[in-house]
Amino acid sequence: MAQSTGELDEVWPRWREAVNMTASELKKWLGTEESLSVGQKESDGGESVGHKSGKRIIEILGTRRQDLDDDDVKHMHTVVGYVHRHLAQRPTKEDIESSKWRYSLMNWGHDPLKD
Repeated sequence: MAQSTGELDEVWPRWREAVNMTASELKKWLGTEESLSVGQKESDGGESVGHKSGKRIIEILGTRRQDLDDDDVKHMHTVVGYVHRHLAQRPTKEDIESSKWRYSLMNWGHDPLKD
């Protein structure tokens, strides 16, 4: 359990807003070629940072709120920050549906086409 429930209380509503995909939607997405085609690769050239984060998000979504630990809360903050920064960079002249911008956000659990 997170040692700082205040920190969890602070990030929780922002997390719920930022991560608008379900665990099953995200898991299915992460298995696609599109998901694997975007993002900054780890230094070893393997899995992208966003793809790895997506797997972690699935774990967090499958954990009861009261069972989240400090590492979970830290990653939740990271996800919220990424999603908010990336949403601010929305392309203006690109087909959003098949854009790398959208694909990258989806790796982080947020589909900008989903309301």
